[in-house]
Amino acid sequence: MSMSSASVETHPLPPFFPEGAKLLMLGSFPPQRRRWTMEFFYPNIQNDMWRIFGHIFFNNKEHFVNPDGLGFREAEIRSFLEARKIAMWDTVMEARRLKENASDKFLESVRAIDIEAVIGQLTSCRAIAVMGQKAIDTLLEVIDVPDALAVGHCSTARIAGRRLAVYRMPSSSRAYPKSIEAKAEVYAKMFGEQNI
Repeated sequence: MSMSSASVETHPLPPFFPEGAKLLMLGSFPPQRRRWTMEFFYPNIQNDMWRIFGHIFFNNKEHFVNPDGLGFREAEIRSFLEARKIAMWDTVMEARRLKENASDKFLESVRAIDIEAVIGQLTSCRAIAVMGQKAIDTLLEVIDVPDALAVGHCSTARIAGRRLAVYRMPSSSRAYPKSIEAKAEVYAKMFGEQNI
């Protein structure tokens, strides 16, 4: 499929902004709907985001996985994020898929997040965690980060008149060549620094 023949997709989910959110987690763009097991972020059972959370906070990577192993416990995930004051959104608002798969490598960002408006809404937010290469590349199109950001490291950026910590996190995709436990170690450090 050429770039010109790929149709533009608009982000299919609303942002998840719990009241008093302290941390904004930003991915890139959801996979194709046929890969979803729930109407929420990281809906593909092959993505390990919710296993990373389970490992860190419950010492059980299957904590948020349904007993049948075919999906995630959406209501429990939402309640957990609300309690921990974690917002979820993505950096790509409109995209073209250059291949019929969920890979960020073949995702073209057509319209990026309006990060100033988002942070303007999230008045208690003090940190942003950005997951994966496409997400960080897209965010860096719309904000200035003074330091080069390696995976697992933090810098700062001035957004909507405030200075926020910006973390570059490992992708939760299984295509990223690290174990759940190794990824969880990086996420746990960031959650600890932000008192999440």
